[in-house]
Amino acid sequence: MAGTISDIKKLEYDIHKYSSYSSSYLPENIREDNPANQTSRWSSNTNTPPQFLILKLERPAIVTRIKFGKYEKTHVCNLRKLKILGGLEEDRMMLLFEGGLRNDSVPETFNLKHRTNSGELLPIKYIQIVPLLSWGPSFNFCIWYVELLGIEDSIFILSNLRKYNMLREIEIVRLFLKHCRQQGYVRAFNALQEETGVRLEDDKMTELHEILVNRGDFKKTEEMLIDFIATGLMDDYLARQEYKPQWSLQLTPENEPRPGRRGGHQLIIDPQTSTIYLYGGWDGNEDLSDLWSYDVRTNRWTLIHERSEQLDGPTPRACHKMVYDTSSSQIFMLGRYLDSMSRTEENINSDFYLYNTVTRTWFQICNDTSQVGGPQLVFDHQMCIDVDKQTIYVFGGRILEPKVSLSLRNEEETTGQYRYSGLFSYHISTNTWTHILVDCGHPSASSPHVESIRSRVTHSMLFHHKHRKLYIFGGQRGKEYMTDFLIYDVDTNELSNMTPEKNNADAKNVPQSGFTQRATIDCEKDEIYVLTSLSKEKERRDLNLNSFWLFSLAKKEWSCVYKSEHSNGENCYQKNQSTCHEPCPRYAHQIVYDSTNQVHFLFGGNPGTNSNVRLDDFWVLRLEKPNRDNILRYCKYLLRKQEYEEITKSDPLAAILYLQTKLYDIIDHSDPVQLKEFHKLASLLFKSDSCTAAGGDGMEPTSLLSHSLSGAAGGNVVCSNASVGSVSAGTVGGGGGGGSKHKQPPSSNDDEDDRKGEANQAKVMRVESPKAATTEEADTSSISSMSSSDCSSSQANSSQSQTKAEQDVTAPSSIVLVKPTSDSNDVVAPGMGSAAAAPDTLGLIATPSTSRGTGTARNRAADQQFELKIRRCLLFNKLVDLLPESLCQPKKNISDFVLL
Repeated sequence: MAGTISDIKKLEYDIHKYSSYSSSYLPENIREDNPANQTSRWSSNTNTPPQFLILKLERPAIVTRIKFGKYEKTHVCNLRKLKILGGLEEDRMMLLFEGGLRNDSVPETFNLKHRTNSGELLPIKYIQIVPLLSWGPSFNFCIWYVELLGIEDSIFILSNLRKYNMLREIEIVRLFLKHCRQQGYVRAFNALQEETGVRLEDDKMTELHEILVNRGDFKKTEEMLIDFIATGLMDDYLARQEYKPQWSLQLTPENEPRPGRRGGHQLIIDPQTSTIYLYGGWDGNEDLSDLWSYDVRTNRWTLIHERSEQLDGPTPRACHKMVYDTSSSQIFMLGRYLDSMSRTEENINSDFYLYNTVTRTWFQICNDTSQVGGPQLVFDHQMCIDVDKQTIYVFGGRILEPKVSLSLRNEEETTGQYRYSGLFSYHISTNTWTHILVDCGHPSASSPHVESIRSRVTHSMLFHHKHRKLYIFGGQRGKEYMTDFLIYDVDTNELSNMTPEKNNADAKNVPQSGFTQRATIDCEKDEIYVLTSLSKEKERRDLNLNSFWLFSLAKKEWSCVYKSEHSNGENCYQKNQSTCHEPCPRYAHQIVYDSTNQVHFLFGGNPGTNSNVRLDDFWVLRLEKPNRDNILRYCKYLLRKQEYEEITKSDPLAAILYLQTKLYDIIDHSDPVQLKEFHKLASLLFKSDSCTAAGGDGMEPTSLLSHSLSGAAGGNVVCSNASVGSVSAGTVGGGGGGGSKHKQPPSSNDDEDDRKGEANQAKVMRVESPKAATTEEADTSSISSMSSSDCSSSQANSSQSQTKAEQDVTAPSSIVLVKPTSDSNDVVAPGMGSAAAAPDTLGLIATPSTSRGTGTARNRAADQQFELKIRRCLLFNKLVDLLPESLCQPKKNISDFVLL
């Protein structure tokens, strides 16, 4: 039907605005696709930011994709980095895409964000293209051609505009509701909610706020959080946490057998029995043909046999590949490396074997697969198995041919003009091979009826049994290092190129090409793991580092989980390897993934230090994330820490008992970080206000909490929020009684201690403190955005008047939170503030701070209650950040949109 998201067409646009242009390279040139004309482009007259083009559509539309045309050759002015924004108004646009173009002549099309966070289609009228970096860093920016694709059916767009405006209306009401609750406008809050029917937040959050912030019922709050965690409300937050890599050397008893040193061997794993199989390799002197098994559960190696050729098995070999068929408990093996002197007509055959792990017997399927439609003899290829369809896939690798003359061999090595194998499939049940894609260098590749692929060596290939796709990444072809990410759909035979959402052409955010790659996949998590290590190329071996990468198939993003510049010392290849805490860089090693236990196993390899040196170290890599138990302990710690601080104000003896029981029970006393934080909590019992020393009237100390909001050592380390360091100590709730009206700001050393302490607080329970993704989000989640009535008590009774001197005392340079001076009937329990940004960006209504020297006992009690509410608000914000955003109030505040 007309007017659906599937009705994608080319959209017409005009050049609305531009930053600059050079000579005859006008912005209008991007509307014509003329790759042969070097002048058919827009070029800025400088690369000084900001440079931009703003395109205006004829009418609002849903813009789903953008296509960039290119010149017929590579060009230094092509955009290596850019971002694209869009919106209904040119001065209010959101980010739709960020990435870059390859420096080639192939046009590229990118998907644009075209839905709101709630899933509704997002109409826009303006598109802004912002170049950030060209391929020649000192050159101006060029865009050759731009085409916008989307839907502009009038009825369809009008319907979506109504939905979009309705969503905006609801969000505006929620912002007002949040503002009313924060400012204590109870009647306005209730009236607006009743009139519109819009809820500020989920009822669970409202109840949590009431119980924690207003009532201070920590026991009930803890019970609620236990229920939240048990029902999975914090699982999404846990899933977003980064992995923490943990390497450990897997040692076995010295008197038990284990595989010796080698490289170019193969490891595979039977996930059903958690059994690893190892075959062959090169020990530095000769090829091996031994077969081993390793039981993950018992940590024991078993030598199945030492020479498989004596049991009708394969001859000694290295650089072969194996796959495991879980349905038949069989191992399939193909390929091997032969040195030039061994490449005779008799030896150059591509033999194909299987090993039955149940009967422990070998069987030669075929003496030479090239004679039955399969690949020629190859090495450094990749193999995957589709167990459901009983199909094995073989891709890439260098083809070995009979011995050639020395001069021809030297020419091959100099030019890199080797022969590469294409993509093959082998159907196990019918014992048939199919040549799916030929290598682009194959003689038949020039035929229009033959599909081809750029083959390679040292690449990765993985099969996702749920997606039914092969994922191919990286590799090397001749002297070219490849970073492309190919996808082959085994059901539709479609070959495509993966385009990461953040396609930053800087090589820093993808695994380095030209280095040994070992890849695994977790089909349940939709994650690909790649370990890069030492390069085989001698000129690149100075980059001695291991790095472990994760590619999220859901997000289409790379992230580096682990990187280590491990020194390649003697310990790495001598018998005292146990002194190392992580594996040294290497190549010709192997790695497998135990999906049941979610751990990686790495064995052996070549450290690149000596042509005859090989490794036999066996490592385990665990990727850990905080779990429900961790986050429960973290929440309990925050709650009990706050309750302890409140008890210290009224009953120090009870506080000691609470510290020794409730807090002691959830601390891991073997963890130095947790133990240190626990000791700091005890110091709160001995802290006192400095008002007496400053010449005050000898009143009872105002509050321990006012000190913990400042740069003072002690209680601030564990519970204060990341932005609270900017809040002046003596002004929260009035500060010290009778002291100087202007407190000195914290020293830089104090600030540094604050930052270190705040970074440590979440690590106490092995969870990361919630972080705002962008500056904008950070700004909208700052506790400093609360005005003078925020976090005030509904029972607070403050003074009705101030002296002229008090009114003349203004707030210090940093924005502060102060107790309101309004009538007690005008203030109610606070709303959710938040906590994380620089206060000077928030448009806060500043309230003068006042001297407290003449305050009454009633005012001091009100001030302490006010400070207590601030603390509870901060704690509430921390807990809310662990919960789904859909349940909580907006992160933004009305003050974020008010400019005076």
